[in-house]
Amino acid sequence: MSNGSDKAGWLTPVTPGPEYDDELERILSRWVSGVSGLSDDKVRSRWTSAQLPPLPADDDGCDFVITDFIADASPAFENQTDEGTKLWRHEEIVCLISFYGPNSQRYGARFRDGLAVSQNNDELERFGLSVDKLSRLTSLPELINNQKVRRYDMTITLQRKVVREYGVKSLVEAPVKFLGD
Repeated sequence: MSNGSDKAGWLTPVTPGPEYDDELERILSRWVSGVSGLSDDKVRSRWTSAQLPPLPADDDGCDFVITDFIADASPAFENQTDEGTKLWRHEEIVCLISFYGPNSQRYGARFRDGLAVSQNNDELERFGLSVDKLSRLTSLPELINNQKVRRYDMTITLQRKVVREYGVKSLVEAPVKFLGD
C-alpha cells in the first residue's frame, strides 16, 4: 500500500481526522446529559457492543442513535505542502434522540430549549460540532416489558468540518518536451 503520491497505489489519510464510533457517541452522550439535565448514566447510545438492560418504566432516561452521515458534494483540497494536502468538507450528523419516562416531556423540552443557549453551543463547538437543524418533539409511547412507557423523540442534525490530510506530494519537476522548437 502506498501512502504518498510519489508511488503508485491507494492513498489513505495520514492523520486521524474527526471522532467517529464510540468516541463520537461519548461526546454526544455528555452533550445530551449536560443540556437536558439527565445524569450521565441515564443517557445511552442505542447501539452499543454491551447491551444494557432497559431502564425501569417509572424512571427517566434517554437514548440516541446516529442515523446518517451526510457529506457535502464538493470537498476542497487546501494547504498544499511538499508533503501533502488537506481535504476539507462539511458533514452532517443526523441523530434520533428519544426521551423516556414519566418526565420525558420535561427533559425533551429542556433539551430542545437548551440548544438555543449560547454557552451550550460553545461547549458543543469545542468538539467541532454545531447544531444545524432540529425537529419538533413528537410523542411515541412504547411498550417495554409489557408496560406502557412515555416516549418523546426529536431529530437533531449536527454539522462539522472534516479535515483529512493525504500524502499528495506537490509537483516539483515535470520533464516537458515542446514540439516545434
